[in-house]
Amino acid sequence: MSTSLFAAAMAAWRATNGIPAPASPPLDAVVKLSIRAVEGARTADSLGSEREGTGIVIDDQGLILTIGYLVLEAASVLVIGGDNKPYPATVVGFDHATGFGLLRARPAPPCEPVELGDSDALELLQGLVVAGHAGAGGVTGAALVSRRRFTGWWEYMIDEALFTAPPRYEHSGAALFDDEGRLVGIASLWVSDALNEGVAFPGNMFVPINLLKPLLPELARRGRRGGTGRPWLGLNSEQVEGHVVISRVLPGSPAEQAGLQRGDVILGVGGDSIGGQSDFYERLWRNTGPGEDVTLHIVRDKAVKHIIVQAGDRLDYLRPWKLAAGG
Repeated sequence: MSTSLFAAAMAAWRATNGIPAPASPPLDAVVKLSIRAVEGARTADSLGSEREGTGIVIDDQGLILTIGYLVLEAASVLVIGGDNKPYPATVVGFDHATGFGLLRARPAPPCEPVELGDSDALELLQGLVVAGHAGAGGVTGAALVSRRRFTGWWEYMIDEALFTAPPRYEHSGAALFDDEGRLVGIASLWVSDALNEGVAFPGNMFVPINLLKPLLPELARRGRRGGTGRPWLGLNSEQVEGHVVISRVLPGSPAEQAGLQRGDVILGVGGDSIGGQSDFYERLWRNTGPGEDVTLHIVRDKAVKHIIVQAGDRLDYLRPWKLAAGG
């Protein structure tokens, strides 16, 4: 769902100016995260080896929710609580499908944990509150201007992603609170077109909290969601005039081992043609699991090729790092 440019701009202005004034969120539960990646981290070139963002305390045992890319390959995590004191933490879970990451601080920061809200109940143009730690912009108003599928170039896609305006530039892991002070989303990205209307209207994309609810117990207990997991190829792609074009092949990934190259155009998966990036992911994930072979039909140098890739698991690709599930 989306709305008009004028209505979105007016809603963003009203939210920024506190009209109407939302309930005050539990800011003591909004904490700062300082993260150092392991030596030689595969994600260091894109995410950096030193990372900083926001986390949200969601239970009284120090469980902290954030955006997952902050915690990938983490060697050490330090939480700065609302009392400005440091608390050591460990990574307890990561879910590539949604993008959520979980930490646990011991001892738990002294705060009242937030209540999880209902992201499905949000209405377009509703005024909301975005809360990052004090060094990342603190608290500001925002409006929900769009809710739709989001497709990312890093083998990522979610439905019902939340898009807000005006944008927050220091957004990583920031909380989105509804008008009752309940957590309804976690910030992932800055986007140039929050309305998806082909015009410049910058904002932020939030992962809706309802995606977390069914997997939270398993994610906290064993570090990942249940089931066989999603296949991962290790490539980045872009949709160009309806075609899926490989923009990068990660070193040492299943895609590189199979011989895929930057500039290859993906025509189909397993004998089925694809109509774009969303269709590519749907067909890739439908009947394939980690460790299984998948056939990609590509165009390279004006010739059609059929390349078999043994799909992997993204967590297995990352450098050894401590995932203290259940801790």
